[in-house]
Amino acid sequence: MTLQRFCIAILAVICYVPANNLQAQKTVTDSINPGINDAFLDPELDVDAWLQRFEVESREVYAAKDEIVAAMKLKPGDQVADIGTGTGLFVEPFSDAVGKDGWVFAIDIAPKFVQRVSRISELKRLGNVTPVLGLPDDICLPPNSITAAFVCDVYHHFEYPANSLKSIFDAMKPGGQLVVIDFERIEGKSREWTMGHVRAGKETFREEIEAAGFVFREEVKLDGFDENYFLRFGRP
Repeated sequence: MTLQRFCIAILAVICYVPANNLQAQKTVTDSINPGINDAFLDPELDVDAWLQRFEVESREVYAAKDEIVAAMKLKPGDQVADIGTGTGLFVEPFSDAVGKDGWVFAIDIAPKFVQRVSRISELKRLGNVTPVLGLPDDICLPPNSITAAFVCDVYHHFEYPANSLKSIFDAMKPGGQLVVIDFERIEGKSREWTMGHVRAGKETFREEIEAAGFVFREEVKLDGFDENYFLRFGRP
């Protein structure tokens, strides 16, 4: 084992929060969207039901997953945080992209999703993946531990965006990238579900992310996207 992998392995042990440790969910106040994550925090959460919603061809990010991974431009040795990993759709392709000298932190606030990712990692022998039980306002990674952060159809679920973004900024090494994929919210164009579920549009989310210290780099146009957008930011 190289010194780099040894250090990351130690980091993984330090950062990992067992999925059944519900005390890790600290009390926070002033949510901007109270209750939006209640379904994911339900102890009776049905993972299979969410699989049928998340991992189907009718979902844009599932159908375009190969395009998305390519657009991330991950390199061997990168350390990527998959924030709001959910059912773990991107865990294996990210593991392949960063290679044996890289690392994937699969983070979610839902204990059952974290447990699923842990099982996937064991079954597929993904030795460079650490499941992490995050907090509603903190991704729970140490400073300078990642080179990339990925937030896919999840930013609108941030109840405490300023705090969550600060935790991402602090965890990211200078020069790292933050990719945010979310739903276009355009009056008169977007679906009724999007208008009622997603709290704000692309411009507002971009302003919030820039206010946290990130620099906007580009919007990447993907062939597979109609309802979603892909924004890339950098950490100075």
